[in-house]
Amino acid sequence: MVTDGHNHTKHFSPDAGQSIEELCVSAEQLGLKRLAVTEHYDADFPDTSLNWVFDIEEYKEAFPMWQTANPSVELLMGVEFGYQTHLAGLIDELCLKAPFDVILLSNHLIRGEDIYVSRLCYEIPRRERFAEYVGTLAEMTERCSNFDVVAHYDYINRYGTDDDRRVSYDDCPAEFDRFLEALVTKEKALEINTKSIQKLAQKNASDIMPDPKILKRYMDMGGKLITLGSDAHIPDGVGIYFNETAEYLKSLGITETVYYKGHKPYPEAL
Repeated sequence: MVTDGHNHTKHFSPDAGQSIEELCVSAEQLGLKRLAVTEHYDADFPDTSLNWVFDIEEYKEAFPMWQTANPSVELLMGVEFGYQTHLAGLIDELCLKAPFDVILLSNHLIRGEDIYVSRLCYEIPRRERFAEYVGTLAEMTERCSNFDVVAHYDYINRYGTDDDRRVSYDDCPAEFDRFLEALVTKEKALEINTKSIQKLAQKNASDIMPDPKILKRYMDMGGKLITLGSDAHIPDGVGIYFNETAEYLKSLGITETVYYKGHKPYPEAL
């Protein structure tokens, strides 16, 4: 099984329910040899009931101890920075504050509202909602430089109840082209987030895998960097749908993904 490049622990991510030990045990049981721990760092987040900013120095000190205590799994030190327009400069500065192996960049908001908590975004018509969200992904990819991977491009539909269909290229082709072009130009990776796949499966959606048009367009533009991430917050989420996703990607002619170590992509055969 390939590297799981997106995971959270309760030690530094306020919405996670697993310890580093539980995360590593789950990985070992699945035969995963390598994990990236990508703790949440969302400055100025609207949900003030939780602390979405952690002490990077404390994280730097803790991580080597985690690696020593869990020798059966190679742990890669990562972070997931949450984007907002006014944070682009700060994020690029924070990316340099620690010897991260991998830095994920993501967007959890629309119109300043938390997509997980607020129902506001689901009152926006589908195509308008998706175009606005993917447009923000394009903006953040263009404006930020010191990151490696854009996480869960389809997060906007993960918690919706109005439509079980996956996010598709045809929903907003102009915005997807801008986003994918920025990824290719900056040589950044596109994450396939398998928690999004799991959420569609739980809704009994007919198409749970990523829209092949998105992946084909990315590859046609010259994109070669794809990562897999379970976005696990609890032990049962580690590596979720990895086998099924690997088979799906192979059916599209994608034979390898990458993981990051020291910000360098390393290929892994599917």
